[in-house]
Amino acid sequence: MTDFLKGKRVLVTGVCGTVGRAITDKLISGQFGDLKEFVGIDNNESELFFVEQEYGSERAHFFLRDLRDYRGIREVCHGVDIIFHTAALKHVGICEKSPAEAVQTNIDGLQNLIRAAQRCEIERFIFTSSDKAVNPTNVMGTSKLMGERLVTAANNSRENKGTVFTSTRFGNVLGSRGSVVPIFKNQILNGKDITLTSREMTRFVMTISEAADLVIESSALAKGGEVFITKMPVIRIEDLGQVMIDVLAGEVDADKRTKIHEIGVKPGEKLYEELMSEEETSRAIETEDYFVVLPAFRDLYPVEYVYQGMKDAPVLKPYKSSEEELLTPETLKSYLLKHDII
Repeated sequence: MTDFLKGKRVLVTGVCGTVGRAITDKLISGQFGDLKEFVGIDNNESELFFVEQEYGSERAHFFLRDLRDYRGIREVCHGVDIIFHTAALKHVGICEKSPAEAVQTNIDGLQNLIRAAQRCEIERFIFTSSDKAVNPTNVMGTSKLMGERLVTAANNSRENKGTVFTSTRFGNVLGSRGSVVPIFKNQILNGKDITLTSREMTRFVMTISEAADLVIESSALAKGGEVFITKMPVIRIEDLGQVMIDVLAGEVDADKRTKIHEIGVKPGEKLYEELMSEEETSRAIETEDYFVVLPAFRDLYPVEYVYQGMKDAPVLKPYKSSEEELLTPETLKSYLLKHDII
């Protein structure tokens, strides 16, 4: 699988974001085969300048584009073989305050990219979704769920000339912008208490590098219309906070040692994460690294969903962080230090 992108022209949206930049780094470095051309787009002008300074070359090109502008999006899609779509508005609180903006980027912008991919007859289109798309309780999660539905529907659209459209869904990426790790680290190093919403809160987690690898690899496995759900370790957020306090304690004055302060669950926030719902289990397939949720209306998708390493046993329970085995504090500490997360 390491050379399956050799000789391909690849487009990545949201190259200034955490996952988008990690995918960019892996693709340009040739970890999945030497590309013929790399195209990266983002609407963050300042960050795009620095990304271009780091990665720009004769075969790697970067453009300022907004998903809401169909003409601009279609222009950069011309001649591309594979699209990795990571761009989105992702902060729950901001999307809740500005729902129309979330719709224009996460739904309308995605549909613009789908249309461009169909018109340009792209080979494969991979959409990065979120655990928040499962039984959504907020605008961001709802927009991601609608995004999955649009991608699945695109696979069977009359306008589709053979593009394989698929989605990947995963949980928290440790160390990404706005995630809990940099927030906790900043609080600890500044001698402040860690603000924890609930001591019962659990989450699926993975590293930035793992997230990028699994998004790229799922593109090689995709048949069309399905949702790949990455299997992930599960942690208690309180354990994460305590491990970080223990590891970083030596960098803080003794009179400023951090404690964990519980502040209560935020509106729209869940105590646990769901990566696969009860309803989805009836149409799910399990492999070594993924659960694969097939389209609900299978009669519309004349596709043989067979994957390497498929398990014969049916999937019987939803994939929730509250029902999976937790990493012990010791194992969590080793995981964080091994991947240089803190």
